[in-house]
Amino acid sequence: MSETSETLVLVERHAGYRVLVLNRPDRLNAFNEPLHLALRAALGEAAADPDCRALIVTGAGRGFCAGQDLSARNFAPDVEPDLTRTLEAFYNPLVRQIRDLPMPLICAVNGVAAGAGASLAFHGDLVLAARSAKFLQAFAKLGLIPDAGGTWLLPRLAGRARARGMALLAEPINAEQAEAWGMIWRVIDDADLMAEAHRLAAHLASQPTYGLALIRRALDASETNDLDAQLAVESELQGEAGRTPDYREGVAAFLEKRPARFTGRRR
Repeated sequence: MSETSETLVLVERHAGYRVLVLNRPDRLNAFNEPLHLALRAALGEAAADPDCRALIVTGAGRGFCAGQDLSARNFAPDVEPDLTRTLEAFYNPLVRQIRDLPMPLICAVNGVAAGAGASLAFHGDLVLAARSAKFLQAFAKLGLIPDAGGTWLLPRLAGRARARGMALLAEPINAEQAEAWGMIWRVIDDADLMAEAHRLAAHLASQPTYGLALIRRALDASETNDLDAQLAVESELQGEAGRTPDYREGVAAFLEKRPARFTGRRR
């Protein structure tokens, strides 16, 4: 089957959430330019749908995402590759789009996540990994540096020493290591991975979606703020959260001792 935007990212619609499946299983779902465009389009459509209040991203076949498809690199002998263009045209916009999503993102890592594929997984708000999954920063084997936000993510997730070990040695770590190091939310038995991802997505889809997006903004800001700056961020974002109908509904549900019926709306 020829690759089209419809086949490169499969979209499953469920009540309150969507599942996006990277679908180049013969290439371990490695990125080429059409896959970038298809994923960004699918993310944009989900973000624009007020009924979509959570997202799952996973991979078809035995891998999550093997990073850049190196078979797409055709080097002319007299032309230097322009990887700056690749990052600025494809990877960086994708990362920014993911970080700006108005709903939580669950990454269900069903197999190998390598290079930019590992970075994609780590950008998830909640990362579930099958017990057989592995994470690999393979850039050093090509003389490159981690990208797609990898140099920003690794020290924050794993700490300075582990980040350098992963980046410099390019050795895979398994799902249990990633969980023990605090890099992912949870390891799940392979057979149960997607069921748990669906359970979490259904739960998140019933929650105050805009408030959850504000939580992400606050936590992201804390990575570089000192305490005073972060207190200011909390004041601003808590003010926004307090003006949502979901805050009123949450308080009313608490006082009336009943389950809350959140809409996820900003206004």
